[in-house]
Amino acid sequence: MTTSPDQNDPAVRAAQEERLREVWKPPSGWFFRWTDVNNNRIGVWYTLTAFGFMLFAGVLALIMRTQLAVPSNDLVTANTFNQLFTLHGSMMMFLFAVPMFEAVSIILLPQLLGARDLPFPRLSAFGYWSFLIGGVFVSGSIFFDAAPDGGWFMYPPLTTRTDLSGLGADIWMLGLSFIEVSSVAAAVELIVGVLKCRPPGMRLNLMPLYAWYILVVAVMILFAFPPLIAGDVLFEMERLLDWPFFNEAKGGDPLLWQHLFWIFGHPEVYIVFLPSIALFAMLIPTFAQRHLLGYPWIVLAAVGTAFLSFGLWVHHMFTTGLPKISLAFFSAASEAVAIPTGVQIFVFIATLWAGNVKKSTPLLYASGSLAIFVIGGLTGVMVAVAPFDWQAHDTYFIVAHLHYVLIGGTLLPLFAGLYYYWPLVTGKKLSDRMGRTAFWILFVGANLTFFPMHLSGLLGMPRRVFTYPGELGIGGLNLASTAGSYLFAAGVLIICVDLARSPWRAKAPRNPWNAGTLEWLALPDDEDWGIRSVPLIESRYPIWDQKDFVAKVDEGRFFLPDAEEMRRESIVTTVLDARPLQVIRLGTPSVKPMLTAIALAGVFILTTYHFYIAAALSGVATLACVLTWLWTGTAEIPEKPTKSIGHGIELPLYLSGPAASGWWAMFITMMADATAFSGLVFGYFFFWTIHSDFPPSGAGLDGPGVVWPMVALATTLAGWAATVVAREVHRRGHVGLARALLVGGIVATLASLFAGLAGPWLSGLEPTCHVYPAIVWTLAIWTAVHAAIGAIMQAYTLARSLAGKMTPQYDADLRNITVFHHFLALTALVTYCTIGLFPGVA
Repeated sequence: MTTSPDQNDPAVRAAQEERLREVWKPPSGWFFRWTDVNNNRIGVWYTLTAFGFMLFAGVLALIMRTQLAVPSNDLVTANTFNQLFTLHGSMMMFLFAVPMFEAVSIILLPQLLGARDLPFPRLSAFGYWSFLIGGVFVSGSIFFDAAPDGGWFMYPPLTTRTDLSGLGADIWMLGLSFIEVSSVAAAVELIVGVLKCRPPGMRLNLMPLYAWYILVVAVMILFAFPPLIAGDVLFEMERLLDWPFFNEAKGGDPLLWQHLFWIFGHPEVYIVFLPSIALFAMLIPTFAQRHLLGYPWIVLAAVGTAFLSFGLWVHHMFTTGLPKISLAFFSAASEAVAIPTGVQIFVFIATLWAGNVKKSTPLLYASGSLAIFVIGGLTGVMVAVAPFDWQAHDTYFIVAHLHYVLIGGTLLPLFAGLYYYWPLVTGKKLSDRMGRTAFWILFVGANLTFFPMHLSGLLGMPRRVFTYPGELGIGGLNLASTAGSYLFAAGVLIICVDLARSPWRAKAPRNPWNAGTLEWLALPDDEDWGIRSVPLIESRYPIWDQKDFVAKVDEGRFFLPDAEEMRRESIVTTVLDARPLQVIRLGTPSVKPMLTAIALAGVFILTTYHFYIAAALSGVATLACVLTWLWTGTAEIPEKPTKSIGHGIELPLYLSGPAASGWWAMFITMMADATAFSGLVFGYFFFWTIHSDFPPSGAGLDGPGVVWPMVALATTLAGWAATVVAREVHRRGHVGLARALLVGGIVATLASLFAGLAGPWLSGLEPTCHVYPAIVWTLAIWTAVHAAIGAIMQAYTLARSLAGKMTPQYDADLRNITVFHHFLALTALVTYCTIGLFPGVA
């Protein structure tokens, strides 16, 4: 039995701290410093990059407002104006709002959970580099007069016709698809982090509310972004290959894009709004100096808001001629979302009412943002009423509503969080005087900019026009909006100056706001190890409620106070009640995430310019990077089976199956994949509902028959069964039999790939002549690509076994690929029944 170290001995504690300091030391050097993977540092890079994109998009907005300041202005051309508003909207949503939430979460989550780091730090690094490259690619296009110009929603057919839209549409579609990869990667990291990396004792009902919101929003990203990815696939296949998904002349329908886009687009609003509410949930108890009232209600309200947000997308399509029953349902659902939103706001007001409020700059921003958000919420209820929406749709009234929601629900709360959490990141406070000055300028500027837009919209000013005649009588309103936008920019500039002066300020005391949650354990001169010892949690506000809590953490009297083996480690716990399960070994600094992101960027960027062979080679390079990354950095067999974390507790160093973080990461990734696939299947049945003769018949339209799809399904199921049986016999110690089954599984899975493509190929389905063969080919290709990935996974696992990197005791690789093959079997079942059997049923 391991003897626990004497934590009363200062020499023992100093030696532990020295080992932790050495293990968590960041890489140095002009290049290698960028290979760091510590989430504290990656989160800061992420935040600064997203903030930079926000400033750039803000400059674009100022140019637009200058153009609209007076009637018949000619500062910019119509084409340039189209690029400006498209890039402004796209950058604010894809390069600022969502990434900023993920960036802040990556910084805060390990500290909120009392963890040394999140479970997959290299995945966070990969996400950051993907975000940076994709963001520069998309935003930089405007300097070459090649930026997208079809609006941030890119409605076809304007954007799918290459004679009406240039390269910008491809840059938007492929560049942002690449960025969506980073969003999904961050969502996987955050979900697994919340579920598996909480400290011992932190049951779900003791979790900080910010962590609850991270969990809810990350799950929303997981289900909201994939439908857009499915839409992107169809969109680019129409632009690059002339497959007519949105071309009415060949059976397509532009409304399919609107459905897929807004299934993503409306939850997106709540994806950027809920994290702001989460910031309020952290800072309001601090400045009220009491626990937040109504904890269960606010959790239920957050979950309810997320659930309802997926049922509102059609209210963006009220003017497209939908049936009245649809209008009534989605109108009612749109108004219902005000209920959970109101619950959250009233909980904050009640907490402030019941507490002993300390006035502060962060609280000022929070209060002001709620006032602006409520105005945006009320106009949202107005446009949720279909007859009013018919009048206001595509006018500046909508622009005003959108910006009241986003500035009140996202931007000002982020500034509140900036002033609140700046001491946590830098150890220094920002200037209260400059912060308050900036707030009032921002508050007046926002209202002066956007309130007149309600009136100009109701007077008939449409969105996205680069100028207007003086006879409309809206010149004064537009001039006021322009003046307000410059006032707002001045407020942002003051904040930037405040940030720039920060390095010359003195250090603030530890926990300067006297907060009660775990993240404020951080010292002004913070160490890279995250937390000195992983605590036992008994309260939602342990710093306030648990006796001598801070001293015990600092003196290493809780769990895992040392790094004897000189490895980066943290504790994995159970999902519901946070019982300790494992000591997880974390990834160390590496260039692999950066190289993988660069290789994957090549696939998207080279495809944009139609360099298909180079893009294919880049795809091969991406696969090589991923396999190298996995081979050298995952499922490592430890030098000993268990490790002491203190207080007489021994935990395993290796887990596989549903208890392990890797298994959860695979499961969550496959949920996102299945959601994207469901978007394609939705497309098939959408076309069936709008055509009386679907599937059609004729030359190039008949097929793919029943035989080949059923052969493909049978061989896919054979590959799946071989994998499942291999996992079971391997667990029982029959390694040779398991390897043989994996070989059989590879053969069957590859056979399913060719059989799946043989159906549409041999039947002569011509995807450019009608939407039916196009959607059949798309489903078949999607499933075939997944079969290829499944075969690569089986081969990889076989190689790991042959190399001695997988044994019956240490079998995480085999268990994880089994999860993938479960989803592959489900995908094949749906695809081949749909394309093989459904035509006969229909």
